[in-house]
Amino acid sequence: MNDEINTTQTTESAAEGNAPVMATSKSNSIPAEEMERITNDLVAAFKTVYDPEIPVDIYELGLIYKVELDDDRKVSIDMTLTAPGCPVAGEMPGWVETAAGMVEGVQEVEVKMVFDPPWGPDRMSEEAQVALNWW
Repeated sequence: MNDEINTTQTTESAAEGNAPVMATSKSNSIPAEEMERITNDLVAAFKTVYDPEIPVDIYELGLIYKVELDDDRKVSIDMTLTAPGCPVAGEMPGWVETAAGMVEGVQEVEVKMVFDPPWGPDRMSEEAQVALNWW
């Protein structure tokens, strides 16, 4: 982990209604208003990426676990899949990287695939549960 990072907070699941929480360096060189805009734009970018087998975006599915932004405007993303054997496991991180890389102000994106904790339907937002008739 980068020693310059002051705080690192994990993204709570979309099911809990929380947007990704960004980590900033001690110098706080990115103004709060810009951090908020980048955060909102990243969420919007994540919502453009869909698991092809499930008609819900990856953000609402709760596949984004952690998002960090450093002073160099590098975004580090920890994400998962609904199942380790997902047919697009090799492609989806690239889709997420491309989407996040299009956000104004982001200079670099790194996507890390993680499987701990394992994804479960409880990570889905209410919106995703309704879309999938999981009520």
